[in-house]
Amino acid sequence: MAETDGQAPQQQAQPSMRILGQFIRDMSFENIMAQKGAPQDVQPDVQVQVNLDAKKRSTDNQYESAIKLNVTSKVKDGDATLFVLEIDYVGIFHIENVPEDQMHPFLLIECPRMIFPFLRRVVSDITRDGGFPPLNLENIDFIAMYRNEIARRQAENPPKADA
Repeated sequence: MAETDGQAPQQQAQPSMRILGQFIRDMSFENIMAQKGAPQDVQPDVQVQVNLDAKKRSTDNQYESAIKLNVTSKVKDGDATLFVLEIDYVGIFHIENVPEDQMHPFLLIECPRMIFPFLRRVVSDITRDGGFPPLNLENIDFIAMYRNEIARRQAENPPKADA
């Protein structure tokens, strides 16, 4: 056994995260079908675009992580739009013991993963209350989204070779 000079071994503190709150920062739902009087029995083609954003708040250890959805439903085999939903859903987190070099992926992977089920329910309720069948979003692979964004940024700004 190795001597420790009477000191307990140093243990690294485990990362911790608490959701302090979540809210809809901005939302728009347009029922274009109702405005134009389109037929009720159409097959929708739903397109979902997802963007993520995160930032540190002015309070120590507090961060915002936002999921921004843009959902467009069009008539299948046509170009008539049924509805458009834009929503910016934000979670406020208290995060401790995450190394600085791991904070960016943590904010864009783990935090969205925590609030996504709540956003999914909101989207379902909005589309149902808007006169459509509830839209149940598929799970989002936030790890793949993060990796794709990093790869895209690296492709746009390749490292410069020393001459």
